[in-house]
Amino acid sequence: MERLDCERMFIAVMETGSFTAAAKRIGTSHGQASKLVSRLENELGVQLFRRSTRALTATDPGIAYYDKIRTVVAEYDALNDAIRNSSASPAGRIRISVPVTFGTRQLTQPLIAFARRYPDIEIDVSFADRVVNVVDEGFDLALRIGNLADSSLIARKLCDIHILTVASPHYLAQKGIPEHLQALAEHDCIIDTNFRDPFRWAFQQDEQVLPLPVNARLKFSNAEVCLEAAAGGLGIARVPTFVASEALRQKSVVPVLEDFALPPLGLFAVYPPAKYLAHKSRTFIDFLIENFAGQPEWEKGW
Repeated sequence: MERLDCERMFIAVMETGSFTAAAKRIGTSHGQASKLVSRLENELGVQLFRRSTRALTATDPGIAYYDKIRTVVAEYDALNDAIRNSSASPAGRIRISVPVTFGTRQLTQPLIAFARRYPDIEIDVSFADRVVNVVDEGFDLALRIGNLADSSLIARKLCDIHILTVASPHYLAQKGIPEHLQALAEHDCIIDTNFRDPFRWAFQQDEQVLPLPVNARLKFSNAEVCLEAAAGGLGIARVPTFVASEALRQKSVVPVLEDFALPPLGLFAVYPPAKYLAHKSRTFIDFLIENFAGQPEWEKGW
């Protein structure tokens, strides 16, 4: 297994860019990280990295070896995990990336329930709105909302996510209710810059998707702040129903342009391709699908 330890460390150095960061990921020292990679180089008879006081650069053989060995090690780990846990409770560390607002508002209780049900699984959750590189940053899986771009990652849909266009009754009393899409040009819009194309709001008309350019004085990278600004009468915002549901129930905001709403987006679990999905990851994904089965509470009427 010593050779496998060397290869794991080599993969970690390639993906983090330094011995220090790789050692931190694996849970060892900088010196041990360097020793393991040097041992692998000696066994292979090639130099995998060019080292200097300022930089660590992979050689061409190093890049070629990484492209092959990371898949082999990943499949070995997944197969070993699947066989070892086929009749036992899932165990091990699972590292997950989730969007901030969805994670804090909708995933907190499911995470607690999961931790109680599976005490042998160590859970490490990173809340971030940026699109992380699942492989390079060492995540087992990530949750993403939207129509996913082409990717080498495997995606499994967990549930639907509806996006609503909303405004406060006070704002609409002052500015008027937009009855058609062109009317948006006459209104103040509040933009959530986390959307993939935040300055173009997409609607559906006659079965065609119409991306409309919008201008805004207020731009926030947080859906909850956008909702608060809309509830405060500052304009029209686009927010997911899991953020807006309580405000809708309290009538502090109301939907507009509902006839032009797009079909729902999806909430997906994405993970690196492998012949065998790790038992712990599969268990977590299945748990979320069970938790979000049917129509989640935050998607129901208000």
